[in-house]
Amino acid sequence: MASITTKGLTRRFGDVTAVSSLTIEVPEGGVIGLVGPNGSGKSTLIRMLLGLIRPTDGSATVLGNGIEHPSLYADAVGALIEGPAFVAALSARRNLTSLALLRGLPLSRVDEVLDIVGLAGRDKEPVKAFSLGMKQRLGIAAALLPDPRLLILDEPTNGLDPAGIVEIRALLQRLGGEGRTVIVSSHLLAEIEAACDYIVVIRFGQLMFAGPIDELMARTRAHIDVTAELAADHDRLAAYLEGAGWSVQRVEGRLRVAAGQSSGAAINRSAAGIGITLSSLTFAQDSLEDIFLAMTGTTDGELAADRAAAAMGEVA
Repeated sequence: MASITTKGLTRRFGDVTAVSSLTIEVPEGGVIGLVGPNGSGKSTLIRMLLGLIRPTDGSATVLGNGIEHPSLYADAVGALIEGPAFVAALSARRNLTSLALLRGLPLSRVDEVLDIVGLAGRDKEPVKAFSLGMKQRLGIAAALLPDPRLLILDEPTNGLDPAGIVEIRALLQRLGGEGRTVIVSSHLLAEIEAACDYIVVIRFGQLMFAGPIDELMARTRAHIDVTAELAADHDRLAAYLEGAGWSVQRVEGRLRVAAGQSSGAAINRSAAGIGITLSSLTFAQDSLEDIFLAMTGTTDGELAADRAAAAMGEVA
């Protein structure tokens, strides 16, 4: 069974099309990554799925129910959209208790979610004393209160230090491993690569890829970065390698040869054969970020701008 389906889903804001005829089927269970450049329509898609805004055209289902009736699935969905908002002077426990009472949920669930997110020993401290990472975990705890089958998290690692990112990643993987469907919208592609089982890539509201992350990573290209001891030898070495059938690019003071790791020795022998000594020869494989840049037509500078915008809560 699919946790989410969309068919021709479209949302326009005046002359701007935020989501354009999007058709996807997201499996149930595991951690699902939702990625795209700044303004790609990720947040608009999430808001439509949660019933916060209506589509202009098309249809979608969440847990088998049409999004035109969000009340039918609201109790089975937990969401953390943008930064979590709590009463700073109250403790984590008091905040969660208030939310549980408001939603008519059993108070026993408060202890359960505090334990799940690792805040059981800090639950009586005021939220104003919490670190950003602890506040994010508390936000996830609030989203988990209804014991949802589907958890939707928009930038859950936003602004966290490396240790906090690792903690949240482990938590998401644990939740996905329990059989829940955890959808994570994030600009941190390395984290998506590390945490997710399935990935949806959108650009300008259009689907670029949807499938298992292993299938996307199978598209990666291998290369060998070669640096000559004397920079003046690079042009001669590049010409020789190209003449021998290698594809060569000049990248930041070195040569990038499209080849697998097993070709390293042959490249080294080629250089030695024309009297060139190499100072380094390094094998590398494309990352998810490399694939993303190629797929979406985004530049490194634009991706950096996306990260800065996401940190300020501006990514659409």
